[in-house]
Amino acid sequence: MGLRPGHCYRSLKDRPWTRVAVKVHRRNYIGATPGIKTRQWNMGNGDKEFSHILDLVVDEGVQIRDNSIESSRIAINRYLVKHLGKDGFFFKIRTFPHQILRENKQAQGAHADRIQKGMSHPFGKPVGRAIRVRPGQKMISLLVDEKDVKIGKEALLKAKSRITCKVHVLIHTDVESIGTRPTKMIIEVKTEAEDKADVKDAAESEKAEGEEKKEGAEGEKKEDSKEGEKKEDAKSGEKKEEKK
Repeated sequence: MGLRPGHCYRSLKDRPWTRVAVKVHRRNYIGATPGIKTRQWNMGNGDKEFSHILDLVVDEGVQIRDNSIESSRIAINRYLVKHLGKDGFFFKIRTFPHQILRENKQAQGAHADRIQKGMSHPFGKPVGRAIRVRPGQKMISLLVDEKDVKIGKEALLKAKSRITCKVHVLIHTDVESIGTRPTKMIIEVKTEAEDKADVKDAAESEKAEGEEKKEGAEGEKKEDSKEGEKKEDAKSGEKKEEKK
């Protein structure tokens, strides 16, 4: 069965179901949680200082599925990388799909109805995850320079056709409102020549240590032989005195 349209899950009339008890299983309302389809929450260069921030704000209180968020993220990121490069922006998804979507099995064919007949409102089976947003909530924030504000606005509006509610873009300069940014890890990448040089240096150092150990062992042997000669000379001297 294919994926149902987003408007089937946009309503907020039902109470939220987010409880997944890890330690106390008897309090667990949901037995198993579906995997999150949104894979990344921060994209771009988080170390660079930008002058402007653009917020994608929702105008209605709805539920938005995680596959819609992932689709929006891919479209926005692709557009920004194409026009600004990988280090010319930073954007962050500011919502998380806590809501568990439930669905009952449907009978196929004419006069389709639920398979269950004994319950008026059965709990259903977990089928996906979604976020719950309120009117005026910021869903995605984007940091760019002043000259790239127009491109940033066009990128954020790429999500308009992928979200089941009306949205608008808010532009301002309070860049600290985006919150924490990820720290960038610097990974040292060595070339093949540098790797060979490191191997050569290691081999030379091992060779030098081996020679030092060898010299030390020979020096100990010479000292031992000298001490043995001294002892023999002393013994021979004692024997000569006894004969006299």
